[in-house]
Amino acid sequence: METLKINDINPPITKDITNDISVIIEQSQKVLYSAIDLVLLKRNWLIGKRIYEEELKQTRKENYGKEIISKLANELTSRYGKGLDKKSLYQYEKFYILYKNIFDSVSRQSLLSWTHYRLLITINDKEAREWYENEAKESGWSVRTLQRNIQTQYYYRLLGSSDKETTKKEMEDKTLEFQIQKLEHIKNPTILEFINVPQSSSLLESDLEQKIIDNLQKMLLELGKGYAFVGRQYHIKTNTNDYYVDLVFYNFILKCFVLIDLKTQKITHQDVGQMDMYVKMFDELIKREDDNPTLGIILCSDTDEDVIKYSIINNSEQLFMSKYKLYLPSEEELKAEIEYQKELLEINKI
Repeated sequence: METLKINDINPPITKDITNDISVIIEQSQKVLYSAIDLVLLKRNWLIGKRIYEEELKQTRKENYGKEIISKLANELTSRYGKGLDKKSLYQYEKFYILYKNIFDSVSRQSLLSWTHYRLLITINDKEAREWYENEAKESGWSVRTLQRNIQTQYYYRLLGSSDKETTKKEMEDKTLEFQIQKLEHIKNPTILEFINVPQSSSLLESDLEQKIIDNLQKMLLELGKGYAFVGRQYHIKTNTNDYYVDLVFYNFILKCFVLIDLKTQKITHQDVGQMDMYVKMFDELIKREDDNPTLGIILCSDTDEDVIKYSIINNSEQLFMSKYKLYLPSEEELKAEIEYQKELLEINKI
């Protein structure tokens, strides 16, 4: 996890003011997200430390650890919402137990993200865990690359291989797409404060689409680097029917079309199925040979863990969801929301 500082916001000055301001925004967002990653990592470690120390005080009482975590999960979830259930609290405690000295180092450059460590703590073999951790740092493995390598027993296969270079090359080939970091180009949550609609307001999908079109330049800045607008209500014609995609963009960094379907309600499995169909149609009927596979983003008012985990989006390399907010949240709200949405995207997409 690269730790950025305020001084890293140092854009060049050119004749293009729009481009200069875009660079400022993008550099600032990188610093913000890097800081959030570090704060969340320390927060989870401190929570685990506090639970562990509390359990030590009550070693004579049977099942005390389970009781305190169950009670804490209920009280903290009631107070702060998602991300503090029993499973998470057990993970935080295990993280502290396995990495008690993680913050002793002067440098923070060697720290991975919480989602990396959440995978690492599932490995019981200490030597394997330390090897995966070092490789993730030195090779810059994304979360999905680390996840795949753990699941495919890459450490043990490499250890027992007589041709380590071939084994390594095979791994690199199969994880190359994961390292492209598509998620860096898919904002989650997406902040639509510029459309000037109160969070509590009822909004039709057609109204949301129109407000985005009316503020297209701001929308492009919010989406991030490399996006160009292609069209709204983009027409796809088959032999039997006509279909219309809400918004279509092209990302010149990913070299692919990006479809956005607007949903003013919580995401459903029907939404996922519809976007999957649009993406397949686009790949077959619109995409050029030199384009990468089309990506589909369902921009919704709220996400759903069950839909993300059990629908086709879980196994798809081309389908994503992003939650939008109609206002700029507080720093604490943003930290919690980014962490929750990152975990849904990264861990559930195997």
